[in-house]
Amino acid sequence: MTAEGLKKLKQDLDNLVKVERPAISKQIGEAIEKGDISENAEYDAAKDAQGMLEARIALLQSQIASARIIDESKIDTSVVQIMNIVTIKNKKTNATMKYTIVSEHEADLKAGKISIKTPIAKGLLGKKVGDVVDIHVPSGVIPFEIIDISI
Repeated sequence: MTAEGLKKLKQDLDNLVKVERPAISKQIGEAIEKGDISENAEYDAAKDAQGMLEARIALLQSQIASARIIDESKIDTSVVQIMNIVTIKNKKTNATMKYTIVSEHEADLKAGKISIKTPIAKGLLGKKVGDVVDIHVPSGVIPFEIIDISI
């Protein structure tokens, strides 16, 4: 992943640990103060939220621990691979799109970043400028021509 992606994961983890975790602990404490927790819906909801939060924290910690920063200066642009910015043209509609292929943790379609695990990215990997690739998407098969590969 990129250094920027790792930084975002660390910020998310920091927020969960320093802001979200204390807030849920407070909710649990307030629910306990209301009396019998065996039939306390607020307590049950807070404990469920705590469980989901702790699972998210564990996932982020694991992702950060196993993350590898990709040196963008060493990325090859002769074929499509992770961290490439790929410009493609839909051969049916002539619409042109530009995507950056990133790890699944950095994907953000609004920012033009698609996960390496998406059908489009999978279909483009290893291809060169000028190649036409049939991408299988839920609505069918779409032919795309690779117009440009950059960093």
